[in-house]
Amino acid sequence: MTKNELKKIVGEAIDAAQDEIIEIADKILKNPEMGYKEFKTAELVKKTFEKLGIEYRSELAVTGVKGKMKGKISDVTVCVMGELDAVISKTNPDANPETGAAHACGHNGQIANMLGAAFGLSAVKNELSGDVCFFAVPAEEFVELGEREALANEGKIKYFGGKQELIRLGEFDDVDMAMMVHAHGNDGEPMVSVDGGSLGFVAKTIDFYGKATHGSTPYEGVNALNAATLALACIHAQRETFRDEDKVRIHPIITNGGELVNVVPANATIETYVRAASFEAIKDASMKVDRATEGAAHAVGATFRVKNFKGYLPLKQSKALSALFAENAKQFVPEDRIYHGIDMTGSSDVGDLSHLIPTIQPTVGGFVGALHSADFHATDKYLAYVVPAKLMAYTVIDLLADDAAVAKKIKQEFKPLLSKEEYFNV
Repeated sequence: MTKNELKKIVGEAIDAAQDEIIEIADKILKNPEMGYKEFKTAELVKKTFEKLGIEYRSELAVTGVKGKMKGKISDVTVCVMGELDAVISKTNPDANPETGAAHACGHNGQIANMLGAAFGLSAVKNELSGDVCFFAVPAEEFVELGEREALANEGKIKYFGGKQELIRLGEFDDVDMAMMVHAHGNDGEPMVSVDGGSLGFVAKTIDFYGKATHGSTPYEGVNALNAATLALACIHAQRETFRDEDKVRIHPIITNGGELVNVVPANATIETYVRAASFEAIKDASMKVDRATEGAAHAVGATFRVKNFKGYLPLKQSKALSALFAENAKQFVPEDRIYHGIDMTGSSDVGDLSHLIPTIQPTVGGFVGALHSADFHATDKYLAYVVPAKLMAYTVIDLLADDAAVAKKIKQEFKPLLSKEEYFNV
């Protein structure tokens, strides 16, 4: 069959499963779970794989589920991904009242997109000259650092990001290229954005240590909170030293500022990301944060400790994969609403994967509100949950039809930005 004939069959299969795809997205929306704790969502993925006859392995990086659909030959494997986790957004109307978790980033839609693509491609798997991996991946949101450090100390994980951990475990070693779709918070209108980058970052926990004393005799103590607030001011004073093109973003919060109002704080803690568009810019900005921290501590006579956690690398999307996705998007979105090369200022562990294999993470509309905010939600569920499933499935057909000639060409021409060994030493 021709590619167009295959796409017609796939599109009809996805339309037939439309209600179930939307139901999956809504069910996950109502049951948000934080990273490395997405057990209910993983169970839903497994049940859907079983229904489709897709063999899978589970409990990868704690909660990841990896399905494999065999084609008529297995020379190339294309991975379609969706992320399992939520983010903290306590005022979101769909937030879990106990944990504050909410799908204010649209990951519930990603799982629906991924499973929707599986519904469609299952109808033509014997026509594909390659395998398709459907991967529900955990813990994209780099949050709850204390809990993740505890998991690392228990030996359950090494890296805080789910794709990072799956790379370490070798779960992408049998994958030649990967794709996923991210929600785009805007006016809810049809749009697609392709080939944009994102920022990388390093995460920091900064502890200040002073000397406690009664609040009425502060001259006998050392105020760790003063050191922390001075550090925030010193970091802010560095902002004019950052170049516009490096897109540096530093956004610290104080997570511990003392215990009792009548006790001079002996301990204070800052958590922050240091984001930038390149690894070199991240290193430079990180050094300046450390320098500001040291100066603030010395100013009040406190001591300090900076703990750095490996964050994410900037996203470098495959132009070849992006072009295929954009061409398919013309069926669903006006051409003047397909945007090319618009960078995101956020970060994702899909950036890490993009340094190793051809990878894309286009964004699709159908949502309103800012990502991670209380008012973020889907307004056009067909556009948000079903159209991305079709776009990824159609792109897989472009790659794996005709003896997988397109996929093999992309695989052959791709030059990794890092070897796997280099990646672990970044």
